Amino acid sequence: MNDQQQYAPIESHMLRPWEEEQTFNDVLYDWMARAPFLAIAFAIHLLAFFILSAIPWSTGGQEPEIVIEANIVPPPEDPFEEPEEPEEVEEVEEVVEEVVEFTDEITDDIIDSEDEVDLDAPESPFNSDQWNDAIGLGGGAGGGGGKIGKRRGGRTKVKPDINRALLAGLEWLKEHQSADGRWDCDGFPNECDRGGELCDGEGEPNHDVGVTGLALLAFLGFGDSMREGTYQPQIKQGVAWLLQKQDRETGLLGEPIGQEFLYSHSIAALALCEAYYSDKGNPLLKKAAQKAVNYISSARNPYQAWRYRVPPNGENDTSVTGWMVFALAAARDAELEVSFEDFRGALAWVDEMTDTATGRTGYTEMGGLSSRLEHLQDAYPNEMTEAMTAVAMLCRIFIQDILPDVEDQTAILEKGAEVLLEQMPEWSDDGSTNDMYYWYYGSYAMFQMKSVKKRFWDSWEKAMEKAILPNQRMEPPCFEGSWDPNGPWGHSGGRVYSTASMVLCLEVFFRYGNVLGAREDK
Repeated sequence: MNDQQQYAPIESHMLRPWEEEQTFNDVLYDWMARAPFLAIAFAIHLLAFFILSAIPWSTGGQEPEIVIEANIVPPPEDPFEEPEEPEEVEEVEEVVEEVVEFTDEITDDIIDSEDEVDLDAPESPFNSDQWNDAIGLGGGAGGGGGKIGKRRGGRTKVKPDINRALLAGLEWLKEHQSADGRWDCDGFPNECDRGGELCDGEGEPNHDVGVTGLALLAFLGFGDSMREGTYQPQIKQGVAWLLQKQDRETGLLGEPIGQEFLYSHSIAALALCEAYYSDKGNPLLKKAAQKAVNYISSARNPYQAWRYRVPPNGENDTSVTGWMVFALAAARDAELEVSFEDFRGALAWVDEMTDTATGRTGYTEMGGLSSRLEHLQDAYPNEMTEAMTAVAMLCRIFIQDILPDVEDQTAILEKGAEVLLEQMPEWSDDGSTNDMYYWYYGSYAMFQMKSVKKRFWDSWEKAMEKAILPNQRMEPPCFEGSWDPNGPWGHSGGRVYSTASMVLCLEVFFRYGNVLGAREDK
């Protein structure tokens, strides 16, 4: 069967849809079926038209168009902004501070008094729950001072007269801080609003970075931090100013002006490291402190120490080297990257400068005297100080604690301590013996030496208190709490330098734990 036979076409006589015809009757019938609905819709629209026509639209006043403009103002940039973390809400108890009355009548009887303020007591302004368990970084955070932790060799009490002097000195520093956060060597008197005569004692303007570092160290040594404490605002503002003065490429704090700029850098770097120790969650501060430490390393002479040049030119001196060791030790405590070779080079230089027969360490020659500017030698004889011996002693103490293979330094340290006892702190009205730089280093070195022989510290402590406490200014108001800068370096750092240095001296009782004789396996 072929295809034609199998599939026959189907024929249909129905009309296709488009061929259908519609008669008039069909259309009329369809329209009439819809008519009721059309009528109803027409009636509703007609009624709505009459209602709308009856409303008095002209009586309604037009409301003025309201235009809302919004300007987005970015919040002020916080130089210490950190990554957002869930905040823990803590209940903070209100602390009522006891008003301390200051007096300028300080006698030997008060100095020798056995009445002391317990640092662990709740009412003590030095109370805190943190303490650096390495070589120091005093206090921790939280309102002043702190408990001594793992290395419990230091004192836990301070005498009331020392307490008063510390608070007065810190208040003076607080009230003479500039609005931009620094301490201005020569402009600080203009910051005082206590009334009356403005204080004098201006320093040189190129030392602002250095004295700002010293002032910060005084507040940090008291136990406050960037996070909390009575002087938290002053610390945060001061650190922020230092960060603004740091070269982001090299890490240098300040400008490389003059031959002493490395002094300022090392002191400011020490302050940044101590600030970071109490604020380790701050990545910006960590980066700045590490860069400052790296700059210190780049400034050291190969196999030896430091002086005034970057890059180094082979010259070294004990004074700059001491500040560098201080800063590096603080960096190590803060868990920053530090090279052991920097400490080895410093110790090699100190050994070279120390006369092993006498224990005296020189400035640039073995067993020599401390440094003096030539035009100030007559007014402030360098025979009246043992500053370099004190610097070398403290370097030895810290380096011995840090390096695992350094031989015991006790024998040469004892000789150095005997040298310091021959030239103890003594205040003179003409300033000829007032080497506050020496008193600062000597106090910290001799405090450590009490674990070797108690008489070293006992003798120094009594002389230090007698030199410092009665000579703190208590009037006029703008001077109150400060010390006159009438020593060999007062013309450079001014009243900010002298006051910060004396506060640091008085913080020796709790600023550093005792490390001499407490060495651990590294």
